[in-house]
Amino acid sequence: QVQVVESGGGVVQPGGSLRLSCVASGFLFSNYTMSWVRQTPGKGLEWVSDISVHGKNIYYKDSVKGRFTISRDNAKNTLYLQMNSLKPEDTAVYYCGQGQLRCAGDACYAKGGYKYNDWGRGTRVAVSS
Repeated sequence: QVQVVESGGGVVQPGGSLRLSCVASGFLFSNYTMSWVRQTPGKGLEWVSDISVHGKNIYYKDSVKGRFTISRDNAKNTLYLQMNSLKPEDTAVYYCGQGQLRCAGDACYAKGGYKYNDWGRGTRVAVSS
């Protein structure tokens, strides 16, 4: 049973930084690509970034490129998202997920097209002056 616990969110001013963490259990973490997605009211779920099993392949949403860095520690079953130069439009609840996820509307989908449902509680990020 996939379980994830996200943490590290908070309230920061524009230009600030946060580091999100996601501790995973219930599956062999080192065997899976992992993703970060975020949810904002009115925008639904947005894919943010994903990282392959050993970190060789990394992808970002265009709007976060150069500001966010995804990484993982397979020995600790932990996924990270370092967020720098934060903007008000980064305000969202951030979730991690197993696999390479892509989102549309209020749902995200894994490879194979099935709807992904193994979400944690997420961690809230608010960027405001």
